[in-house]
Amino acid sequence: MREEYEERFELMKERVSEISSDAGFPAHFNEYFMEVAGFIRDAIELFEQVEDGTVAKADLKQLQEIQRRFYGPLKKENYEQSFLNPAYAVGQLGKELGGILSMLYADLLSLTADAFEGRMDFICIWSELFVQVYGCFVEEIQEQNQPENFTEDSLQWIAKNVKDAIYWFYHDYCELFTPEPIQHMIDTGYDFLYNRVMFSDLSDDRYLYQFGLPVGENELQMAAYLRTLPEDEICRMARTYTEGYRIGFVASGKDISKKKTVKVEAPLGFERVTREAMKQFKEMGLRVTMVREANLSLYGRGASKRGYYSTSVNRQFDYDHKDDKSLYFDKSFVERRLEVLRDTFEKHKEAAAVFGGPACVEVFGEEPFSPENKAENLTFTEKQNSLNVYNASESGAITNTYIPGEEYSFTIIAYPLPAIGEKFPEIFAKTVELNTLDYNLYQQVQQKIIDVLDEGQQVHITGRGDNHTDLTVKLHPLADKTKETIFENCVADVNIPVGEVFTSPVLEGTNGVLHVTQVYLGELCYKDLELTFKDGMVTDYNCSNFSDEQENKKYIRDNVLFHHDTLPMGEFAIGTNTVAYRMARDYQIADKLPILIAEKTGPHFAVGDTCYSHAEDVPMYNANGKEVVARDNSVSLLRKTDMSKAYFNCHTDVTIPYDELGDIVVCCEDGRQLDIIREGRFVVPGTEILNEALD
Repeated sequence: MREEYEERFELMKERVSEISSDAGFPAHFNEYFMEVAGFIRDAIELFEQVEDGTVAKADLKQLQEIQRRFYGPLKKENYEQSFLNPAYAVGQLGKELGGILSMLYADLLSLTADAFEGRMDFICIWSELFVQVYGCFVEEIQEQNQPENFTEDSLQWIAKNVKDAIYWFYHDYCELFTPEPIQHMIDTGYDFLYNRVMFSDLSDDRYLYQFGLPVGENELQMAAYLRTLPEDEICRMARTYTEGYRIGFVASGKDISKKKTVKVEAPLGFERVTREAMKQFKEMGLRVTMVREANLSLYGRGASKRGYYSTSVNRQFDYDHKDDKSLYFDKSFVERRLEVLRDTFEKHKEAAAVFGGPACVEVFGEEPFSPENKAENLTFTEKQNSLNVYNASESGAITNTYIPGEEYSFTIIAYPLPAIGEKFPEIFAKTVELNTLDYNLYQQVQQKIIDVLDEGQQVHITGRGDNHTDLTVKLHPLADKTKETIFENCVADVNIPVGEVFTSPVLEGTNGVLHVTQVYLGELCYKDLELTFKDGMVTDYNCSNFSDEQENKKYIRDNVLFHHDTLPMGEFAIGTNTVAYRMARDYQIADKLPILIAEKTGPHFAVGDTCYSHAEDVPMYNANGKEVVARDNSVSLLRKTDMSKAYFNCHTDVTIPYDELGDIVVCCEDGRQLDIIREGRFVVPGTEILNEALD
């Protein structure tokens, strides 16, 4: 396959090198093309240096210079005056072309990873696109005999042709781009990242610079800290993670022996633990696959960190470019993409059938991010938002056909970043302790809470102080209380650490207001987030991040509702991990906790799919042998007649912390009112131990 690109590569190398400052463009357009052409030339040079072994032999100073060249423009001090910033690009290049050319530049940044991975094909086709866009300007300059400034008609003509070039580029190369993350997820033959983790010299910081990812202080300090830990501690951390994955299969009655692969998602700098986890998975009979974090608009660049990733160089850049695919995203493209997705799975159905699911390491500790909304950013139209929902729904259905939810599992664990502050070693040690809390103790305590909840028809949750939550959640009925239960007793398997009981509420009869003064969801901060529910569906929402109410609503619609008009309450849970809550308060890091831990520090409510999405028909049992019967709601049941209406492919937890929580009261059919929590304290007999960390 590579041979077919070699001649094109050499041609593009020459063409890009010929782009010069004497093309006759108006000054700012000339600056743009010189800057981007310089970046592509650097990427081509990097590719050749990787190929001939120069980069592998480079010293630390040389590797740091590569980082500066490729990631320097993203740094906050440079970004404001960079064409990567849509606001700056529009200001310099005009509203017709600024946003488009900024989007193109952002996607071209993917060439850094392509150079490290030796992807001549990607470097070639992106160079061809850039030369084609450049040619649109050259053609107009020649037509107008090199004017000092483009006329309005010229700008519109160029903009149309540039849009068309990008549009058809993504349509034409859909067959190349769409299969990439799927193949890397299920096929162990794509081993670039795996080999870097398994065979690098982890004692030398130089290894961090060989992944084609940004390397910052978090990555350097994390790697340095893990080197100080004894081998048995590293093994114990990895075992917590891998055993959680194995137990997840056992607890849900799924046969892990049918699975042959597991996708490892982890942060750069964590390789000592990741390598050990890979060895432990191999002992289980599982081979590891790895997928790079999203670096193209098509893959959802700017969303939360997934895959093999490093901390963001600039989260405002990520936010500014999160909707870039709106430039080419239409029904034709979506249908083509879905066709290619289906064909990819069909060609690799044997590998898909033995894929077990992801094992994820998340990180936390960065300052909460509240983005600036820029009018210059590319955004989805309402029609595209609807299309996005359709695309996600159909993609989920296709994936579930080849990787059935009833045979699939996962696990997630989280650790702090050095960015959390000078007490990082203490917080890291506390987090390790948190991730290994007594499984059996929490299982017993949580069962006492479930026994009370199983008595009820509904649960009434209220806030206190500045929190004005007032919400009633309807519970599923039980046909036989000796054999059935409403809530799952969740300890440390798929969601580490321990600490919650959860259910899928009955939507009809679930009403009221959910409010939290501040919450951190998907790396974004929400102030005074408020969601209103009627019969389990979101009917209104707001926050106070921005002075303009419409901006606040758009912020939530884009990033919590994920462009849906409404979402159901897919989960109601009571977090029981008061140790996590105490850690957050002692170190003043409550605003930095990931949802994985934060959801255990109070009651939480998920909007979107149920916790049993695509696996509602698979029986689920608690340790006491009772079947968890509340796996469905009236929306997920629509899968029986119309799969497209049953799933939303999102699930976002919003937690009320204990210090904002008033009461949780179980309302019974016979009129009894049974307290679970009163004024933020557990009151069920046998749960007193949970209050020790609160008092």
